[in-house]
Amino acid sequence: MTCAELFAAARTALAGIPQEGLGEERSSRWRGERIVRAGSAWHVGVLLITDDAVLATGEVLRAADPGRRGYTAESARARAQRRQLALRGGFAEGEVVHVGWSVIDVDAVDAGGESGPLSMRDGVPSVRWSKADAHVPLAGYLRERIELLRSGPGI
Repeated sequence: MTCAELFAAARTALAGIPQEGLGEERSSRWRGERIVRAGSAWHVGVLLITDDAVLATGEVLRAADPGRRGYTAESARARAQRRQLALRGGFAEGEVVHVGWSVIDVDAVDAGGESGPLSMRDGVPSVRWSKADAHVPLAGYLRERIELLRSGPGI
């Protein structure tokens, strides 16, 4: 099976499962910095699958008001500010937002190349699911991840 065929089948299997928000950073003189909605996708491991594209994941946030808290680390303060940018950009409180994602060229992978975490390994579409460069067959990866999404939290 090609990557395109695998993702078409995945979209069918994902029907009925809620999607998560895709965000893009914007800045303007009048509205300031914010993260605005750029669509939605199913979050399937290291992949984001939209109705017509496949994306590599980036940063995952949950839109929230940072409130007045003390932070023990500057990184925690920065993350709280990023969550507030999503809230300011129109995402609902608590909504999951994916930022910094990149488009995967599925056709290039099907032609034997590589794009994002996807590549063709010995004629088998594969996905790199960890920074340790561990590649696994895409078909099994999608099947397992979609089953986890269907099972819901609590497993």
